[in-house]
Amino acid sequence: MAQHVETLVIGGGPAGLTTAYTLAKAGREVTVLEMDPTYVGGISRTVDYKGFKFDIGGHRFFSKSKEIVDLWNEILPDDFIDRPRLSRIYYREKFYAYPLKAFEALANLGVWTAAKCMASFGWAKVKPIETPTTFHQWVRNQFGEKLFSIFFKTYTEKVWGMSCDEISADWASQRIKGLDLGAAIIDGVKRSLGVKAKATGEGAPKTLIESFRYPRKGPGMMWEACAEKIIALGGQVRMGRKVDGLHYDKLAKIWTVSVACADGKKEIYTANDVVSSAPIRELMQAVSPTPISIFHAGELMYRDFITVVLIGKPQKELPDNWIYIHDPSVKVGRVQNFRSWSPEMIPDGVSTCLGLEYFCFEGDGLWTASDEDLVAQAKREIGKIGLMEPADVYDACVVRQHKAYPVYDDAYAEHIKMIRLDLKMHFPGLHLVGRNGMHKYNNQDHAMMTGLLTAENIIAGEIIHDVWEVNEDAEYGEAGVSGAREALRSERAVPKKVAA
Repeated sequence: MAQHVETLVIGGGPAGLTTAYTLAKAGREVTVLEMDPTYVGGISRTVDYKGFKFDIGGHRFFSKSKEIVDLWNEILPDDFIDRPRLSRIYYREKFYAYPLKAFEALANLGVWTAAKCMASFGWAKVKPIETPTTFHQWVRNQFGEKLFSIFFKTYTEKVWGMSCDEISADWASQRIKGLDLGAAIIDGVKRSLGVKAKATGEGAPKTLIESFRYPRKGPGMMWEACAEKIIALGGQVRMGRKVDGLHYDKLAKIWTVSVACADGKKEIYTANDVVSSAPIRELMQAVSPTPISIFHAGELMYRDFITVVLIGKPQKELPDNWIYIHDPSVKVGRVQNFRSWSPEMIPDGVSTCLGLEYFCFEGDGLWTASDEDLVAQAKREIGKIGLMEPADVYDACVVRQHKAYPVYDDAYAEHIKMIRLDLKMHFPGLHLVGRNGMHKYNNQDHAMMTGLLTAENIIAGEIIHDVWEVNEDAEYGEAGVSGAREALRSERAVPKKVAA
């Protein structure tokens, strides 16, 4: 027999749990279905291996949205610690502070290479590419061809597994927006001279912040606490539940959702509203009647992710939170130093624990490699980079993350446009939130904002916020709920031009 709930939330990550928590606080009936049998938090979870804790990708708690900061404090009032932000870039056997320190970068690159960087930057400003459509073109216009080749090309192609000429400029404009070379040079000179930048200056890019807050035992603390609060408010969080079918009854305006449980049992739910943070490709394949846009959903691509955790003997402490590996001679893309995120991530207080991050596609050589082979490769590469001696590694584990990053290829925007139109016309009451739910490579705070605004839309019984504008425009995304209301008000007041 079907269980009825006012709102059913698919996915217990930041967006889904924020939606559920906001609804539960308003006295609404809500149930969360999470596919993982153990962890809430999605890609923001904290994994525990023999007491060693680590993130899937690393999550800084920093936001310009007051609503989101207030929400963090409300959910986890006593467990935040302040951490210094230190990242470096590894390129051609040398380390560069990130954000760059001008004098250090000059010394590492050499005067001739640095001069070529500035010359190519000047040329890009004199002769910009009109209407850049690719990541390569966008970054070249902003920083010049030489800096693109040194500090963007190799790492970006490791992350996405495709040429920078195949990646949409949308990704660059969203992730690097607000940072220009002039600001970077001024900031770099200040850093070289030991002048600290303001961490929360209005309009300052997130890439330049020098400190951030972090839950003392990882971001999973936040989402475990959030799940507990949802339950305390009368909501439900059910683990080990994979949604395998969603049927919409247009006359009754009711959703029927079928669920496969981890123990092999089946469950059926009915709901007035369904909120989904599941990958759009899989979601649309499960919807009936068959959506017109199912073929568009099938064309969406995702990048997968492997973390190889190496646990070793105590060594000289690394100050970095993480190191970006721009060197093409190794496959690892980034190295996390978990102790630097929080000392409480290391149970014995002395061991070294590094996470080597590999970007891949499900089914390729890296994804299908055995754990033993991945650990062996990680040990070789960490030795080559010089961050740990392979012989000092005494334990290791491997975590695979499906669909860590939605891919911004040259066709994704058109696919999303058609899916949104289809849902609006034929499937009201199905709300998309979060990174994979909206196919947006957004930050944790932006994902939470989509959940918060969606919950307010459901409570109001009408669309009072345009959730899709979150993280499209940085000012809107960071202005919070008041910004959302203003953006929707402006959109309704000013008709958009339609191409002939």
